[in-house]
Amino acid sequence: MPDFVTLRLAWEPRMLSILRIMVGLLFMEHGLAKVLGFPLQPSHAPYALLTLNPGLQGMLELVGGLLLALGLFTRTVAFVLAGDMAVAYFMAHAPRGFFPLLNGGELAIVYCFIFLYFWVAGGGEWSLDRLRAPASTSALSPSRA
Repeated sequence: MPDFVTLRLAWEPRMLSILRIMVGLLFMEHGLAKVLGFPLQPSHAPYALLTLNPGLQGMLELVGGLLLALGLFTRTVAFVLAGDMAVAYFMAHAPRGFFPLLNGGELAIVYCFIFLYFWVAGGGEWSLDRLRAPASTSALSPSRA
């Protein structure tokens, strides 16, 4: 039976990829709801392209979530989405009150910090970024993309 260190070293980049895929799909669901109305939310506003929300926000969530799920341009997309979530928190949630639990902003904060983690950590072992990386970069850092 392998020891915990071996198991951890083998699965660390894979778990990064699994986390990235799941967060990307969940974030993309927010964009699908705003842009395509699926799944339909009770408070659904009709999509209007030239607005901040749902226009730009919906497209960032849809396209950014898809790119994250695929692991394509992970670091750049994650950096943009972290900023997007920070702006969303301070525009939509912070004015409602100081405490995130009461102002409804805890999910925006969690997404923001997860995206910052992806910005630093990359896409993981199962990402399209890893396939795009030059051979020398992959050889130097097999667990990061």
